[in-house]
Amino acid sequence: MKALIQRVQSASVDIAGERHGEIGAGILLLLGVEKTDTRSNADKLLQKILNYRIFADSEGRMNLNLQQRQGGLLIVSQFTLVADTAKGLRPGFSKGATPQQGEALYQYFVDQARAQHPDVATGRFGADMQVGLINDGPVTFLLEV
Repeated sequence: MKALIQRVQSASVDIAGERHGEIGAGILLLLGVEKTDTRSNADKLLQKILNYRIFADSEGRMNLNLQQRQGGLLIVSQFTLVADTAKGLRPGFSKGATPQQGEALYQYFVDQARAQHPDVATGRFGADMQVGLINDGPVTFLLEV
């Protein structure tokens, strides 16, 4: 399971021209699910994201996590994160979860996030989405479990 997290001033996701989810300051999370991923992987990754210290404290150091900052979390599925790009000029997707497995783990991840954090918005699994953001910093990390 891979997560590309970006510290944002704001972020939103639109589907078919309609606003589906948005947050103010917080984290935009692009989530990729591999075929070997489990609920245990999802739980570990969620804990890492909620507790990853990427927000500035009073001295300007990255010492605060999402929960301490009380920021929003926008979760967007992105199967291209798990693409194999090692060879050639075309990505391979053999490591990616099946659509059914990917959607089930994505929904599990979202449900767990909503149970543990008060400000969670989402995209829609498998949809053609337009994501807008103002990256704060820029601060971007790739997390894997």
